[in-house]
Amino acid sequence: MIFWLWLLIGILVLILLFLGIKICLLKKTAREIGEKFADRVASDTNTLIDIGSRDRDMKYLAKEINIQLKQLRSDRLRFQQGDWELKDAVTNISHDLRTPLTAICGYLDLLEDEEMSGNAVRYLKIIRGRTETLKQLSEELFRYSVFTTVSNGTGNEPVVLNRILEDSVSGFYAALRSRGIAPAIKMPDTKIRRMLNRNAVSRIFGNLISNALKYSDGDLIIELNESGELLFANHASGLDEIETGRLFDRFYTVETASAGSTGLGLSIARALTEQMGGKIWAVYEEGMLKVRITFPEKVDGEA
Repeated sequence: MIFWLWLLIGILVLILLFLGIKICLLKKTAREIGEKFADRVASDTNTLIDIGSRDRDMKYLAKEINIQLKQLRSDRLRFQQGDWELKDAVTNISHDLRTPLTAICGYLDLLEDEEMSGNAVRYLKIIRGRTETLKQLSEELFRYSVFTTVSNGTGNEPVVLNRILEDSVSGFYAALRSRGIAPAIKMPDTKIRRMLNRNAVSRIFGNLISNALKYSDGDLIIELNESGELLFANHASGLDEIETGRLFDRFYTVETASAGSTGLGLSIARALTEQMGGKIWAVYEEGMLKVRITFPEKVDGEA
């Protein structure tokens, strides 16, 4: 009797041991599938997921994931192709608009030298304003198509965020002063170093300061902390939570924006930030528009 009892216990132990090993192997295979899936999505390679496990269910799971990976690549290529074609079309259109707009501006200059009635002067002023707006829009379209195309970038280099931020604020000193805005700037003494595209970072900071000029009630707070996170904040009574959520949309403007606003500034800032692996987002809290940016911390070399 005791013999059969010990035999039964031995069989149960073997079964539990077998199941434990089986579960461990399944967990290992699941981790392997997960890691390879993340790698395939991030690297945008044509290599499919291949596992060493012989388990039928795990092989079926890998097969189904590979089917979805193929579909994902197909959709991604179609999207990228359409995006490239759109940017090429925008570049060509904005470039083609420059010549007739330049000619129109030239003839407007000639008309201003002619004798005109009061109504004619008023109409000419309106035409001039609309022409300048169209000229600015075509220029912004051209810049958008150029700046948001990775192939046109000059590559990353070691940069100091403190220095670029100081230069950007200095470049807008006159514009800020004309609006009566005295920016409150806070930066650490420590140099915040990153591997980024210097021109792109300058463009991002410039667009954010320009955005503050459009929506600010008269203040601007700029902060850079030691972790590398940046904050651009200002009171903006003309905004709300819904409009803040749409500020990064292409061509979106609000009624309180300055005349001639194209709605591309923040869209360009977001595209450039994401190209360099960073994140940018905006919130509206207690009447203040707060835009935050973070960049990846990888640094190679000195700036």
